[in-house]
Amino acid sequence: MNEQHTKTQGSLDVGRRFAHVVELVARLRGPGGCPWDRAQTHLSLRPYVIEEAYEVAEALDEQDPRALCEELGDLLLQVLLHSEIGREAGTFDISDCIDGLSAKLIRRHPHVFGGERVEDAAGVERRWAQIKAQERNRAVQEGEEGGAGGWLEGISLARPAVQVAYRLGKRAAEVGFDWKDPRLVMDKVREELQEVADALQERGGPDGGAAFSEAVAEEVGDLLFAVVNLARLVGVDPEGALAGANRKFIRRFGYMESELKKRGIPLDNASLDEMEALWQSAKKVCR
Repeated sequence: MNEQHTKTQGSLDVGRRFAHVVELVARLRGPGGCPWDRAQTHLSLRPYVIEEAYEVAEALDEQDPRALCEELGDLLLQVLLHSEIGREAGTFDISDCIDGLSAKLIRRHPHVFGGERVEDAAGVERRWAQIKAQERNRAVQEGEEGGAGGWLEGISLARPAVQVAYRLGKRAAEVGFDWKDPRLVMDKVREELQEVADALQERGGPDGGAAFSEAVAEEVGDLLFAVVNLARLVGVDPEGALAGANRKFIRRFGYMESELKKRGIPLDNASLDEMEALWQSAKKVCR
């Protein structure tokens, strides 16, 4: 059996397995199936899609191939459930999802499926962005004629706010609405930080504390938006960077807690000076 024949057989086997799991999900949703699966709707499944995606991300962070394999399977289940619900409603099915994905992959990889040439991965990213921009232009034009549309159309506000801010900045940059130099964004960060300080000093107003809190919240939001754009301009994924900072904080806080326990000091009885001293030690031990 030659290598090409082996690959073909493997592809057929994957196809059969995929068809089998599609049938399993249809059975779960069908008469005599699982009461829980039958009760689900697109909206009721929304939290599970998000949860499974986060569990995939966690397996990636932990570099655990077995966990990643399992979590990708769980995420695939969500795709299949939504597709089956769509099939039952007559709106779409898994074939439509696959066909749409196939068309998009071919359309956005003209250097593979067409006659274009690119030099490297950076060139691929630039061409991908150009093609997406062309698609959005067409969508905007169609929207002007028959419905809603706009350059920022399609950026889901259901994402974590840091991701939304990153994508908004990146999308705006595609039409030249962007800072030219990271140092200019740092000036903007300092400006927004000063506006937070000003809002903190104002305290009061016609609505008292509520107005003060709303003003501070707005300025803190502007500060975070500026920081996200700084990360984008220096080539840092802000979500990944913040996730790394979270994990680092957990390690260092755990070290501090452990050291206090060795000294017989409950965490909630430790003084701020004791915790600060151990925190500085943790910074040297826990990178």
